Amino acid sequence: MKLSVLAALARTFGAISLVAVGGANATTPEIRHRVVDQLNWFDDAAFSHLFAISQAAPGPNVLIVSLIGWRMAGVVGLLVATVAMLAPSSLLAYGVARFWSHSAGAPWVLKAQAAVAPIAVGLILASGVVLARTADHGLVTWIVTGGVVALLVFSRRSPLWGLAAGAVVAVIAGRLGWLA
Repeated sequence: MKLSVLAALARTFGAISLVAVGGANATTPEIRHRVVDQLNWFDDAAFSHLFAISQAAPGPNVLIVSLIGWRMAGVVGLLVATVAMLAPSSLLAYGVARFWSHSAGAPWVLKAQAAVAPIAVGLILASGVVLARTADHGLVTWIVTGGVVALLVFSRRSPLWGLAAGAVVAVIAGRLGWLA
């Protein structure tokens, strides 16, 4: 295992950690950009598969980072990537929370809190768009993605219904040879 890979994992995820407003899913476009476009560690298909595994597995959304670290440098890479993603943002959140508690109720604090919510929502929506562009490669997959989005936006159904429907469509489309 090369130290340069471990250093790159630490640098990459340490920096991304500091802008993880809205959680790990909000940073998915940046993670993809770094590991696919800049570092060429994965192609879009491999990244999409790792993302799907990380979302299907129980546990925190940050699992994608651990899987990338594991694929790049085994267990040590998994640990380096995970700690790099969690430690800087945790320390920053701790510091900000201490500062925030001393300033609670100040008008500027309330305005800052109101400003952060739409930023987080925008980052999470951007994650969805980036993942759809990397994972959807045909009419069937675009229809499934659009259908799940419509289900979630226009109904109060659980996202599990979209997951189940997508799985059924994928099985049927696969058997009919409509999926690559």
